[in-house]
Amino acid sequence: MAAIRVALVDDQSLFRAGIRMLVASQADLEVVGEAGNGHEAVSMAAETRPDVVLMDIRMPVMDGIEATTAILAAAQARGGSVPRIIVLTTFDLDEAATRAIRGGASGFVLKDADPEFLLAAIRTVHAGNAVIAASATRELFEHFTVRPVRPEVPLSFGQLTSRERDIFVLAARGLSNAEIASGEYLSEATVKTHVSRILAKLGLRDRVQLVVFAFEHGLNG
Repeated sequence: MAAIRVALVDDQSLFRAGIRMLVASQADLEVVGEAGNGHEAVSMAAETRPDVVLMDIRMPVMDGIEATTAILAAAQARGGSVPRIIVLTTFDLDEAATRAIRGGASGFVLKDADPEFLLAAIRTVHAGNAVIAASATRELFEHFTVRPVRPEVPLSFGQLTSRERDIFVLAARGLSNAEIASGEYLSEATVKTHVSRILAKLGLRDRVQLVVFAFEHGLNG
């Protein structure tokens, strides 16, 4: 199996060196690029095509939030795979992390997290899951984001079946597959299938993006 391609973006070279050594020590991971600011990160990501990007938020020239949006937009424009982005932050409930998630990041990791947690986070997002739980995402948005006064329901939401809409609302509230299955008298496998179909129909990457979608369009009940 090919190694997971990881890119590092941080304006502190010493911090990057430590992360590079950690990632390189893993047989299933490899560092394919580095950048010291967001502007460099956009060019680097386009050239190296990483699977996962570890992105600092606060950097000179272009911050991590702008870089996240630009990298994902460029990847989607050229087609093919789109990198997963993990935001690195020094604060837990951080407004900047909320904006990064809105911009397309698959979650965030604290800079002082255990090395094993960071490695697990890389593998988790590469597998298609989010680092931060949907319930925590909702808490972030309730803390720092103002809901639109008159949110519009996108046409794509109309593609969902009645059952899918029910499960969408529950997932948007932060319930896990197990919790949804228990409350709706379904198997976890069935719930997982429904969630996968919901994400595909709405063009979302993971449950974190589902929570963002629901919040922005006033669909989380």
